[in-house]
Amino acid sequence: MSVEGAAGRAAAAGGGGVAKARLLYDPRFRSWAFQIALVVAVVLFFFWIAGNAARNLQQANIASGFGFLDVRAGFVIAETPIHYTDNSTYGRAFLVGLLNTIIVAFLGIVFATVLGFVIGIARLSKNWLVARLATAYVEVMRNIPLLLQLLFWYKAVLAVLPSPRQGLELPLGVFLNNRGLFIPRPVMETGGGMLLGAIGIAALATYLLARWAKARRMRTGHSFPMLRVGLAIMLGLPFVVYVLAGAPITFDVPELQGFNFTGGKQVSPEFTALLLGLSIYTSAFIAEIVRAGILSVSRGQWEAAGALGVRYGRILRLIIIPQAMRVIIPPLTSQYLNLTKNSSLAVAIGYPDLVAVFAGTVLNQTGQAVEVILMTMAVYLTLSLLTSAFMNWFNARYALVER
Repeated sequence: MSVEGAAGRAAAAGGGGVAKARLLYDPRFRSWAFQIALVVAVVLFFFWIAGNAARNLQQANIASGFGFLDVRAGFVIAETPIHYTDNSTYGRAFLVGLLNTIIVAFLGIVFATVLGFVIGIARLSKNWLVARLATAYVEVMRNIPLLLQLLFWYKAVLAVLPSPRQGLELPLGVFLNNRGLFIPRPVMETGGGMLLGAIGIAALATYLLARWAKARRMRTGHSFPMLRVGLAIMLGLPFVVYVLAGAPITFDVPELQGFNFTGGKQVSPEFTALLLGLSIYTSAFIAEIVRAGILSVSRGQWEAAGALGVRYGRILRLIIIPQAMRVIIPPLTSQYLNLTKNSSLAVAIGYPDLVAVFAGTVLNQTGQAVEVILMTMAVYLTLSLLTSAFMNWFNARYALVER
């Protein structure tokens, strides 16, 4: 072996070592290597968990899979927005719990938003008493745990109402007692489809007119009496169709017979307490978000509009709030997500939401803990992602766009 050949091979080996050292110190290579290693570790960890769970279920003689959803449930649910009996399947019970959760979350978001905006604006009122009452509302409601508020409404307010015979009679055929809220139930007769179509057309016409009025105001600066015209369309067109179609919708008014009411629609105390608790608790946080959003708008906006003779209400509605919404919407999304997830506390007062029905009764009867918990988690994850997607779309419409 020649000296020159040995020296060449040594130099080549040294060069390869230098190249490897340079590769190890390359930030991009290390970044990708660490990320790939982390992904592999996470995947292996979940495979280990799944395998361990499968072995434990097999040793305990517990069947795995989702076949139990087709098995007869054998229990009743107090509130069912769709047809359900004790002969229905576990899959049907899951659907009932899901719909109950969606209903209370949707109504809670609507009521909490309206109440939160009113309280948030009231906190900035020039009236000393109104501002202090709004402040007291916010500080009290947001500093008492939600679970305690639910128990308060259910145990200390609704449960101590008088019996149906001595219950409260409210206007428009509404009755309130310890068995819940009884309201008239609409009954669709022949021609009801025409009335629903008229309501849809009126809503679409009002929406298109509102867009035209906004574009006209941005182009010319002239306002359009949208509130009066919109109300006239929304109420006038359905009323005309209602008369022409021969009153196709009647109302089944609840009546006291014996010791309870018959007819109408009963809203249970559990649902009422849950809706009140969620709405009031979340509205206190929304009120602070609204107040912060309004305060973020420059004071000069108020002064400039006031110098032009614009009234306070119009300044707030047309100038301040549209600008404040860019600050309000992102944290508002978090409160909507919190309200949806907080609805799972319904199990504490007996409202049959998804957690109470599926992760409670169904899990105890079937023992399918892994499948039930995974489905419940997937539902809340899906609802949260859908809410976030809608609010992101809504936020994009209010975002400032550079031209």
